[in-house]
Amino acid sequence: MFGIIEVELNSNGGKEMELLWLWILIGVVVLLVIFVWATYNGLVTLRIRVDEAWSDITVQLKRRADLIPNLVETVKGYAKHEKGVFEEVTKARAGMLDAANKGPKEAAAAENMFEQTLKSLFAVAEAYPDLKASQNFSELQAELTDTEDKIQAARRFYNGGVRDLNTKIQVFPNNMIAGMFGFKDREFFEVEDREAIDKPVEVKL
Repeated sequence: MFGIIEVELNSNGGKEMELLWLWILIGVVVLLVIFVWATYNGLVTLRIRVDEAWSDITVQLKRRADLIPNLVETVKGYAKHEKGVFEEVTKARAGMLDAANKGPKEAAAAENMFEQTLKSLFAVAEAYPDLKASQNFSELQAELTDTEDKIQAARRFYNGGVRDLNTKIQVFPNNMIAGMFGFKDREFFEVEDREAIDKPVEVKL
């Protein structure tokens, strides 16, 4: 009789252990699902933030580009013989607009070229006191400087978002989740001629 009771106790103890291990397994699975869910949502949130930041940069780049034709025409009214400079600025403007839709790397290269041509345009303006004193030129210059400041701020915000996203993608074990769902590192918007971007072109009147 004691043998039968002992067998029953052993049987019940075994079932309790099996049940315990089952609950442990369920707990591990639940924690794993929560981790995957939280990591995925975090990556999506960062990706959306980066996309929005890049969209803001393109908006500001296009806003600045819209100012250039008027600026060129204003300078041209005083320095018609500087045809080469005007053509270079117009060409660089078109290249910058096209590159803005291709991505940060292409946009940065076009931005460098555009800034150089813009410097040349303002260098021409320096030689014409009447041009520098005109209200139209002053207003365009003020708008351009304001837009440059906004581009600078948008670039910092975008690069900060890219840094956070890339870090989250690369650290373990997030990199496994990122790989499963196709998340990839994003490019920084790095400008070689930093001085031209960080210190907007300005002509002293």
